[in-house]
Amino acid sequence: MGPTHGPRLVLGPVLFLWEAPAWRDFYFRMADEADVDCVVLGEVVCSKRQHFHEPMLEAVVERLKGAGKAVRLASLALVTNEREIRSTRQLCAREGIEVEAEDLSAHHLLRGRPHAIGPLVNVYNGMAARVLAARGARTICLPPELPLASIEAIARDVPGIDFEVFAFGRVPLAISARCAHARVKGKTKDTCQFVCRDDPDGLPVETLDGQRFLALNGVQTMSYTCQSLIADVPALIAAGVGGLRLSPQRCDMVGVAETFRRVAAGRLDPREGQAELAARYDGASFSNGFLHGEAGHRLVPAAAAAGLRD
Repeated sequence: MGPTHGPRLVLGPVLFLWEAPAWRDFYFRMADEADVDCVVLGEVVCSKRQHFHEPMLEAVVERLKGAGKAVRLASLALVTNEREIRSTRQLCAREGIEVEAEDLSAHHLLRGRPHAIGPLVNVYNGMAARVLAARGARTICLPPELPLASIEAIARDVPGIDFEVFAFGRVPLAISARCAHARVKGKTKDTCQFVCRDDPDGLPVETLDGQRFLALNGVQTMSYTCQSLIADVPALIAAGVGGLRLSPQRCDMVGVAETFRRVAAGRLDPREGQAELAARYDGASFSNGFLHGEAGHRLVPAAAAAGLRD
C-alpha cells in the first residue's frame, strides 16, 4: 500500500557519470533532506563506471536506510561480456536488499524472489506485466514512452503490481554496445578516458539545422528535453499509478521532490508545480508528449493535461 500523502516518490539511479565525491554527497543530501520514499542505486549505463562509486556504495545505503528510505540496487541495462555477467550474478544473489532488474537477464536470475523491474525493460501491455509478476516482480516502472491509455490499461489488467512511471528527468531512449559519446570526443569505447564525466547532465546533440533534440550519456541515448509529468499527476493517480520516479539531474533535486510531493498530495496546483520545476532546473526544456500520444519532445499545456481523461 502506498503512502497516505499520495503516490510514492522514487528517486531513480544517477544515469550520468558524476565524480565520486559529488555522487556520494548528492545521496547523503537526499537521505537527509529529500521527501522521497525509495532510492534506487547502482550503475545502469556502463560497467566501466562502476569502480567510481562502488567504494562508497555501502555508506550511501546505510545513510539512506538510516533516514527511513527504502533502497534498491539496480542492474546493468546491457550485459555484454563475462565480467558483466559475473557482476550481475553477484548483485542478484545479494540478500537483504531489493534488486531492480534493468534487463531480462537480471530478471531471470531473480526469478522466484521478490524484486522490481526498471523502466528500461519493455513492458508495453498487461500480458508482459503478468509474466514478470508470475516470476517475482512486485514493482514495475513502466517505460517512459507509454501513453496514459496504455498505463491505465496495464494497471487495470494487473492489479497486484505496484506500477511506477518515469515522471521527471531526461528520458532514456536507447542503449548500445558502442559509445557515441566517446566517438564525438575523438575516443573509442575501450580508450574513452571517461569523457562522459565532462557532461554530468548529458551531451546535447543537434540536428543539421541546429535543433537540439537528443543527448548522449556514454553508450546511452537520451532525450534533450527533461520529461515532466507534474501537470499530469492527478490523471496518473486516477489511472492506478502508485509511484512517481524522479531521475537525478544536475539541479535542485531536493526541491524537485518537494514540488512533486505537494502536487501529488493535492497541496499545490499542478500548473504552479511546473513553474516551480522550471525555477529549480534553470534553463531546462520540458516535455510530456509521450504521455499524451504526441511527439515526445512536446510539452502539452497544463490546461490540456487536466482534460486528458475527459
